[in-house]
Amino acid sequence: MNDFLKIKNDGASMALNAESSDKQEFGSFYLSRFLGFEISYKNDVCVVQFTVKSPMQNPQGTLHGGIIATAMDVSMGHLLHHTIGAGATLEMNIKYLLPVKEGIVVCEGSFLKQGKTIGFLQSHMYREDKKLAAYASATWIPLKK
Repeated sequence: MNDFLKIKNDGASMALNAESSDKQEFGSFYLSRFLGFEISYKNDVCVVQFTVKSPMQNPQGTLHGGIIATAMDVSMGHLLHHTIGAGATLEMNIKYLLPVKEGIVVCEGSFLKQGKTIGFLQSHMYREDKKLAAYASATWIPLKK
């Protein structure tokens, strides 16, 4: 199968997965389903796991930095929501360490510190070979209900 046909078929499969539900909530929203994110919690960590698919890759054949940023942001935002409620990212800093070409990727979001008005969170992304591919830190503000 040529590269374009693989991208087209993978993209169609991703769209079908996204459209499998009309939910738009924490744990299951259109973009998370499109990217194949599986979101879970263990202790004080939010885990976002997904498999790299061809439409997620940049022209160099590695996982696009925007997909990495999205997965890490979701791991931190979902943890914040899970523990204290919804919030918004004030800033996020990402360091890309190793390329991710294929396989299962795992992001683990955790708290660095929870203050009275803002939270400091971090996320670590691991490739299938368990090597650290990227890490992020972010400042979050809880949203008032």
